[in-house]
Amino acid sequence: MPENTAQKADLRRELLACRQAIDPEVRRGRDERIAGRVLAWWKQERPSCLGVYMPMRAEPDLRGAYVELATLGVTLALPIVTRREAPLAFIAWAPGDPLTKDAFGVLVPASGETVQPDALLIPCVGFDANGFRLGYGGGFYDRTLAVQPRPAAVGIAYACMRTRFDVSQHDVPMDLMITD
Repeated sequence: MPENTAQKADLRRELLACRQAIDPEVRRGRDERIAGRVLAWWKQERPSCLGVYMPMRAEPDLRGAYVELATLGVTLALPIVTRREAPLAFIAWAPGDPLTKDAFGVLVPASGETVQPDALLIPCVGFDANGFRLGYGGGFYDRTLAVQPRPAAVGIAYACMRTRFDVSQHDVPMDLMITD
């Protein structure tokens, strides 16, 4: 394993443990602040189709904002893995639609139409001062953002997850980071 990959793996474990250790009440307050900032961003930018995510591993939980966005007429879409080395696909989804777990244990729409989001809310394990994202290491979002036309990339993280790391050639910076 190259040194950079090993360093990122160690940093990823450290950040995930830190995120998991956030007190649940503190987390709820932070999630509400992030959700409010997401809604303010949407009201300014108005993407008609927004790629969102289902929270896992103590990621910011924005499901309340998803309900509000859906009532405002935004088409929401959840990512699905079609192949291990492929970009993500996105399936139209609305709060309350049935979900199922994929092979990775991620909640995905049980069925639905494939759509092309104008913007993506992308959960980050960590991020740096230049908007580069540290994810789980699978490269799915990097491959997704390499495809043209590229949707706007909005990183979502707790501010305490800001860190320093070496950026790899394939890493793509977020257009905007939204934190608490």
